[in-house]
Amino acid sequence: MSTLADSLRSSTTLEDHEIEWVHLVVGDWQLIADLSFADLVLWVPSGLDGWRAVAHVRPNTGPMVFYDDVVGRSSGSARDPMLSEAFRHQRIVDGREPERQDEMAVRERAVPVVRQGRSLAVMTQHTNVLGGRTPSRLELTYRQLAGSLTRMIAAGEFPSPSAPTGARRGAPRVGDGVVHLDIEGAVLYASPNAISAIHRLGHRGDVIGEVLATVVADLLQTSGSTVDESLAVVTTGRAPWWTEVSTTSASVTMRAIPLTDGGQRDGAMLLLRDVSELRRREQELITKDATIREIHHRVKNNLQTVAALLRLQSRRLPDEAARNALDEAVRRVGTIALVHETLSRGIDETVDFDEIAVRGLRAVVDVAVTEHPVESTVRGSFGRMRAEDATSLAMIVSEIVQNAVEHGLTAGGTITVEVERAEVEPGVEGLTVSITDDGTGLPAGFRPVRAGLGTRIVTSLVQDLQGRIRWEPATPRGTRVEFTARLRPLSR
Repeated sequence: MSTLADSLRSSTTLEDHEIEWVHLVVGDWQLIADLSFADLVLWVPSGLDGWRAVAHVRPNTGPMVFYDDVVGRSSGSARDPMLSEAFRHQRIVDGREPERQDEMAVRERAVPVVRQGRSLAVMTQHTNVLGGRTPSRLELTYRQLAGSLTRMIAAGEFPSPSAPTGARRGAPRVGDGVVHLDIEGAVLYASPNAISAIHRLGHRGDVIGEVLATVVADLLQTSGSTVDESLAVVTTGRAPWWTEVSTTSASVTMRAIPLTDGGQRDGAMLLLRDVSELRRREQELITKDATIREIHHRVKNNLQTVAALLRLQSRRLPDEAARNALDEAVRRVGTIALVHETLSRGIDETVDFDEIAVRGLRAVVDVAVTEHPVESTVRGSFGRMRAEDATSLAMIVSEIVQNAVEHGLTAGGTITVEVERAEVEPGVEGLTVSITDDGTGLPAGFRPVRAGLGTRIVTSLVQDLQGRIRWEPATPRGTRVEFTARLRPLSR
């Protein structure tokens, strides 16, 4: 399916900056749909077909008009004159009579989307006008604010390109709370949710008629909280910006939308949202992440202590075979510690294995080589993976490289690690890793099932990763070990 930008480029002659303006309108038009209790549809000229719908949004505050998606449809001859008039004359055009749609009577309004004196598209509002009750103060205020915003769109004054705030985490929506301010910043109307949010900050008196900037400043002063530089700008509605107010009892995000008429500010609308619970959960996650990182750091330290004790014990043993066994254990413990060290520096339970592979390969080569130089190379990328996969994979690579250095490269040489990562089935990624050396090659009659402890460890870990492994002679000489592994999804 084509994107909005693709549809605009293929159907119109709009410049890139004009397409970006249309994107800003669509990015913020959920606000208008919720305030007007109406479906909104964006139309662009489509040559002989009249007008074509390129975007559609439904209200969260009331019943929808269009059950099916209308994007891609033509407007129809009955709607074309209204759209054309709004587009050509850059003014809002109301439909003559409500039209019957199923069990609804729908009133339509066409609003030109204007930027720097040029019409870019037309936005239509589709409102269900059936209902036998008298609208509440909330509904009347919402529709009044929606009318102000649609007039600003027709005048090219909304949205503001300097402060797109709708995508912020915790950004307030219409259902979270609405405050209507006059030009001096006094509260003309506040929705019940907005009043509740202000009361949770600590205000105990009335809200209507109060200067909101004064109310919020007094609350922050009483609680000893920090006053953000943007606070006065937002609470007076003088600029399109947002801020977050935190007291000892609550945290509330505020977004200001100045209302203009003919380019002159005549009030403002504020959206408020109580984000106390959201911020509490975020703090818990931050604390949890810090705790997990600290645990990995301590596990790494403990493993390094174990490795040091094994190393001390190894030096005291007279039996060379026993010393070699303990040295092998030291290396394996160090490999696991390397994974935990990497996890202690991250923010989740995944690691970038490329760093572990390079450091682990270098460590094995540096420790094992005494007289003859061994070069090592890693080609390709392992990418990110879960911690449990990283631990097994680090052990596999370490054991294979150790065997290559110890048994195949006694006179020096080169080790090359090549890795390819690809999707083995939908949603499941796998690795194919080959480790090649140019040493003496496999011994005669080599069989993995009869090999040493390191080979048996590798075989077992590869099976745990639902993979396969094989040993074969390399060309022109040496040994090539190739194994596959299926990785667990990064997110649970």
